[in-house]
Amino acid sequence: MTLQQLKYADAVAQSGSVSEAARRVFATQPTVSEAIRALEEELRVAIFTRSNKGIAVTREGEEFLASARQILDDAARIEEKYTGKAVRKPQFAVSCQHYAFAAEAFMAVVKAAEADTYDFTLRETVTSEIIDDVARHRSEIGILYLSVRNEKPLTKILRKEELAFEELFAAKPHVFLSKQHPLAKKTAIAPSELDAYPYVSYEQGVENALYFAEEIMPAIDRKKSIRVRDRATMTNLILGLDGFTVASGAHAKAYNPKIVSVPLKLNDTIRVGIISRSGVGLSRNAVAFISEMKRIIAG
Repeated sequence: MTLQQLKYADAVAQSGSVSEAARRVFATQPTVSEAIRALEEELRVAIFTRSNKGIAVTREGEEFLASARQILDDAARIEEKYTGKAVRKPQFAVSCQHYAFAAEAFMAVVKAAEADTYDFTLRETVTSEIIDDVARHRSEIGILYLSVRNEKPLTKILRKEELAFEELFAAKPHVFLSKQHPLAKKTAIAPSELDAYPYVSYEQGVENALYFAEEIMPAIDRKKSIRVRDRATMTNLILGLDGFTVASGAHAKAYNPKIVSVPLKLNDTIRVGIISRSGVGLSRNAVAFISEMKRIIAG
């Protein structure tokens, strides 16, 4: 087994094509194909499956590539240290619901990256896409929540996609609203007290089943409802329209200093956690990201 073989395997996995991988690594297609065939034969593992539809990573291949990428990262770090030349661009991608603590943790990982170049991705997106991104290798990990309302269907979907859920923290639902909102000074708010105000929630696209909702209290339960796609728009509507949303209450100040969170009188628990591919090790950047999120949440 050589570093060159690991580079070829990584390139094929990322591009989904031997010809495209060969172009990226400046080699011929036969050279890449033969190197991977020899690697699979030596290790007695099928890293890829081949069919008329193309090439795909096997479950064993996922485990192998997770380890291979760590070896390649280590080798690149050593070479960069002694030659001063960046030879491998660190990569990391995460898909998540709209959590301020996740964005803060992501920034910390980017700042700590020990490389002159890198390729990091943070996707704040809808619930169904988070699951699909992790299952289809577009993101290494995802962040979403489970509750009484959505746990059964989402757990079934995660199991089908061979994804594991690891809880980060559990919290009671809170109402996020402006510091100037008429209800901002209350110690707790009942759902009925919110009827007069616009409920701002995240739109889920074509996958609009209730269990995909990012908020624990679905918009259909409210008299006034506004759906948005991004955090900045939600913040502006909450501040400008005396609107509100429902979230875990974790790290409310990072969401916006003009917004406060007040406990919601709702008998449910939000279990925010990480989803990843079952049995597949995480990269150093993923481990650092999770560690940073736990530090922020604990604080």
